[in-house]
Amino acid sequence: MTGRLDGRVALVTGASRGIGRAIARELAARGAMVIAAARDDHAHPVVDEILAEGGQAHAASVDVTDAEAVEATVASTLDRTGRIDILINNAGITRDQLMLRMKRADWDAVLSTNLTAAFTCIQAVLRPMVKQRSGRIVSVSSVVGQAGNAGQANYAASKAGLIGLTKALALEVASRGITVNAVAPGLIDTDMTKKLSEGAQDDWASRIPLRRLGTPEDVAAAVVFLASDEASYITGHVLAVNGGMYT
Repeated sequence: MTGRLDGRVALVTGASRGIGRAIARELAARGAMVIAAARDDHAHPVVDEILAEGGQAHAASVDVTDAEAVEATVASTLDRTGRIDILINNAGITRDQLMLRMKRADWDAVLSTNLTAAFTCIQAVLRPMVKQRSGRIVSVSSVVGQAGNAGQANYAASKAGLIGLTKALALEVASRGITVNAVAPGLIDTDMTKKLSEGAQDDWASRIPLRRLGTPEDVAAAVVFLASDEASYITGHVLAVNGGMYT
């Protein structure tokens, strides 16, 4: 298998389901030790799956909006493994509403989880990556962060913010051997997209030239490529995984 990640340590946020679960499993299948982070004990099932398949994984119960908890998770990972090679910023939520009706609490919750938590996770892993003079940071953005979507101003802003964060950070840390990239999924068949109304799902699906929804595994393949040595000369890039719906 190309893109082997033997000996690498990867921290994946939002690893309990959907895209995060697929990313965690694919990283482990490539040989990485995966730290699967999620709220409460939600990451334990994916860790059990990885272990059953012969991979290496540990569960981390952490709320990514809690900076102290994130720092503690990184510290415990460093104590256990001595290094962190890959950070996948995947944790995300939606609180959809038209702007005129959107509550400030719903704006704050989405920006805190989707964008500020990525900032917190990056700051926590950056020092050991700089010391190693190597690292891979990949954030999961969205086609909504590129094209917008009515009723998702908070979500679109958070995902567009991840793109700006990616591009700026890539310039800061390139000289340290650290690459920083993002993937921008389109309509992916996950629990989050199932929350969309049937009309909204049909509207989005009608825009996909490949005539199908994406799968979490489609996104995981792109993320793991950007985390691999094959992508060592790619940084500051946003890789669209959207079936052609936005180019």
